[in-house]
Amino acid sequence: MKKKTVLVHSNFCRAFTGFGKNKKNLMRYLFDTGKYDLIELANGVQWDDPLTKTVPWKCKGSMPPPATLEGLSPEEQRAQGYGGNLVDRAIEEFKPDVYIGIEDIWAFNTFHTKPWWNKINTMIWTTLDSLPILPQAIEYAPKIKNYYVWSSFAEKAFHEMGYDHVKTLRGSLDTSNFLRLSDKKRENLRKLNGLSNEYIIGFVFRNQLRKSVPNLLDGFKIFKEKEPKAKLLLHTHWSEGWDIPRMLDEKCINKEDVLTTHICNECHNYEIKPFHGQEQSCKKCGGKKSVNTTNTGKGVSESQLNEVYNLMDVYCHPFTSGGQEIPIQEAKLTELITLVTNYSCGEDTCTSESKGLPLEWSEYREPGTQFIKASTSPQSIVDQLTKVWELTEEEKREWGQKARQWTINNFSVEVIGKQLEEIIDVMPPVDFDYNLKNSSFNAEYTPKKDYSNLQDFLID
Repeated sequence: MKKKTVLVHSNFCRAFTGFGKNKKNLMRYLFDTGKYDLIELANGVQWDDPLTKTVPWKCKGSMPPPATLEGLSPEEQRAQGYGGNLVDRAIEEFKPDVYIGIEDIWAFNTFHTKPWWNKINTMIWTTLDSLPILPQAIEYAPKIKNYYVWSSFAEKAFHEMGYDHVKTLRGSLDTSNFLRLSDKKRENLRKLNGLSNEYIIGFVFRNQLRKSVPNLLDGFKIFKEKEPKAKLLLHTHWSEGWDIPRMLDEKCINKEDVLTTHICNECHNYEIKPFHGQEQSCKKCGGKKSVNTTNTGKGVSESQLNEVYNLMDVYCHPFTSGGQEIPIQEAKLTELITLVTNYSCGEDTCTSESKGLPLEWSEYREPGTQFIKASTSPQSIVDQLTKVWELTEEEKREWGQKARQWTINNFSVEVIGKQLEEIIDVMPPVDFDYNLKNSSFNAEYTPKKDYSNLQDFLID
């Protein structure tokens, strides 16, 4: 039997993003089954970028050369940046039986008008994080036969509108990469980073404005008054999004109490320490101006990130909204108790089953879209941090172990990969010629006024 050709379109699988990690996990899973001819269409790299040769399956980039974007509107540039044109080339060249698009919904703008749409098996797997659901996502609902979202929050909203075919498929995690290290290893990690018995509250995030850094700092400042040993570890890039140094000054928080992850571009060594600027020299290899805070272009490895989590005593993830927020699950896998805003995808990970603690929030509306967003209560952060602080070590370990097992059962690549495999396997055979050449029309042509018969009309 002929193998199904499966085209997976998302962030490049080696990108340090949630979409990139999920794609890497699932491409490996599907590749290892040996059942499919796999094609990766990679957002963020160009068609024949050398990086596309570094994976074991066929891979092409979806990003056009910069020169082709000149003169285009911002909307047109964004569409092409998500592969709006090169996806057609990939469809025509590789003739997939299955197309799987995994991005924010606007990445697929106008895809439903393409000649191959729903002529082959088309699946969209997207993140939706706020109410009311994005109008574009609702508009596409009847046009997408295989429509998946990353959290039950979005699925419930669609079902309430009558779109029962929309289902939840969570983003995948390689659960082998994240685990609680032994007490001795954790102690040694602290020593290597100049730490000892500090009580470390952690947050792993991309420094976007939807991550509630001001709220967390307010809560941390109050908790610090109760527990002087408290330190805040912000694993993020300090040169985008929130101006964290300025905020620390405004809130009168000692900068030495806020740690962050630094990574060397040359030797790849990382260090946890307070932020004192980018382009620092590396203590290990002596590289000049080679050390910066971790970012999507140069981040820590999975094993290094696991060590970062193991430096923490508790994990706190306040946010306005999110599609899945993979660091929450990674933290659970290292057996940390997680504090999560009880909105959007956070509803799935702050339940008693997940052994997470909910953070209370108040509603505000995003200007323009009028989306409901969550402003996490700093006092709720303090209350839940205090609750964890007061647990015995035995209680913390019991909570952490249950959180890890819940995450494995619901997010592991083995579980999500199997679900995706079953979705692909029930997709029907494809009968499509993959001819994407549309007929051309002469807009200046003036037809005859009278025709003697239908044949003359058709010829003309």
